[in-house]
Amino acid sequence: MFDILYILIFILGIGYLIQYRLNIKKAAELSHNALFPKGKKDFQHILIPNEWKEMEPLSKNTKTYKYVKWGTFFVLVLLFILLIMVFTTDWLNSSFISSAYLFFVLISAVKHMSCFYVLSDGIILDGKYYSTQQIHSYKTEKIIRWHELYGYSTRVDNAYKLSVKVKGTLFSTTKFVVIDQQEQLNQILNLLDEQGIKKVS
Repeated sequence: MFDILYILIFILGIGYLIQYRLNIKKAAELSHNALFPKGKKDFQHILIPNEWKEMEPLSKNTKTYKYVKWGTFFVLVLLFILLIMVFTTDWLNSSFISSAYLFFVLISAVKHMSCFYVLSDGIILDGKYYSTQQIHSYKTEKIIRWHELYGYSTRVDNAYKLSVKVKGTLFSTTKFVVIDQQEQLNQILNLLDEQGIKKVS
């Protein structure tokens, strides 16, 4: 039973890695056509969740992109080695949880820094392109006292949380970025409105 479960996890993990790599590649190619952000000033006002760092440009020449490109290859090799070890030794029977944990650590190690671009026909968010038809709605919130994000960073306080609800194959998910200036937020909202994307309050 463990063998079947591990093979299932392995197949899903490999599929996720390959799909993630393809998403990043497509996003890097499309980012050159972005309507926003256009320059250094715009990038400085987009804060990435969790780390709250300024957004970095996404292109095939950046270190982070190359890390994902080659990291995916090395992780796939390591996963195949791990799979061979599992089926040629009794490690799986004695330590299934440890091997599964190592498996997920390897997969999560290949991760590109989050990014946000607005295109003429959609957006790029978290390294994935979403067409206008895939976007359900967007919402903005002022980050003031008692807001869930208030207190994480001085730049986040009194900034704006921009949430985008995207349609999935099974259910919708909501992703967000933080914009710390009204001027840049207005530019983004105007571009989203031009695409006919619904705003919710």
